[in-house]
Amino acid sequence: MGDLRILAKQLFRLFTIVFVLIGLIFIWLFTYEPNTSAGVSNEGGKEEEVVWQPKNPISEIENMPFEVKKGYYLISETSRYMGPGAAKTEDRYSGNNLACSNCHLQKGAQAGSGSWVGILERFPQFGGRGNKIGTIEDRINGCMERSMNGRMLPPDSDKLVAIVAYMNWLSEGLPEDRKAEFKGYPKIKIPNEKVDLAKGKQVYTKECVICHGENGAGVLSLEDNNSYTYPPLWGEDSFNDGAGMHRVITSAEFIKSNMPYLQATWDNPKLTDEEAYNVAGYINSFSRPHKLNTENDYPDKKLKPVSTPYGPWVDDFTPEQHKYGPFPPIMDFYKEKYGITKTK
Repeated sequence: MGDLRILAKQLFRLFTIVFVLIGLIFIWLFTYEPNTSAGVSNEGGKEEEVVWQPKNPISEIENMPFEVKKGYYLISETSRYMGPGAAKTEDRYSGNNLACSNCHLQKGAQAGSGSWVGILERFPQFGGRGNKIGTIEDRINGCMERSMNGRMLPPDSDKLVAIVAYMNWLSEGLPEDRKAEFKGYPKIKIPNEKVDLAKGKQVYTKECVICHGENGAGVLSLEDNNSYTYPPLWGEDSFNDGAGMHRVITSAEFIKSNMPYLQATWDNPKLTDEEAYNVAGYINSFSRPHKLNTENDYPDKKLKPVSTPYGPWVDDFTPEQHKYGPFPPIMDFYKEKYGITKTK
């Protein structure tokens, strides 16, 4: 009989402990709030930093706000919506069949390709070409007149509003320590010699001809046979001779960071500085549309980039040297004569 009493007491004590434990578990489950602010814990218990990544416009298009989506289509199908392929004559602002995204890669999201990620923070800014403080809308219209070989959009254009909205969407959440990565083109070491067109042709034949063709005409899109999958690099449907890409140094910086397409990135290039320099000169040795009134560019001629291939200049270097280099002697001249440090 005594043994039964002892067993009953032990069972009662066991059931009490289990009941209390179950109660504590329920209280913990109802009050627990996971900490999601610092990062993700790894197996060692240390928190791993969540790394910011630029947006992928193609995969995120369905979730874009209306105005942003409109801007996306304007920059990715430019010819169709505001170029030669536009249904209404008054909407034909672009003069060629390029798309903005033919140069601003991954729809403007790719670092090292003149990315639009974070670009709105850099405007208004001073521009030597107009010798004034310009807005982002002014910058877009500069591309319309030169890279797109067309005409300016009106200041109140709904297209400008949509493109700026798209640029702003691309920039959302950009961390401070990543801003420099998406700014402009990474610099190259400029050779102290003129462009070697023969070497440039060799690079073009090896690395570029597969996409852009022997005659630089690019590859038309199979969808409409009008816009380009791979854009022309010279000829009547390319950027005009007033565009930044017609300057050898600017062109070389872009090529070094982005070409061959899908093989090179700004932090893992394929071409050397010299190869990019020579092939940029080779590409710009061919004819392209002429931009009128370029003599009015850079009212302060001292601010004109040394590789600007059209005059006038405030130096005695030849037009050929301004087009093909060598550029360091021109840079040295402006440093000594005017105290201006030039990088392109």
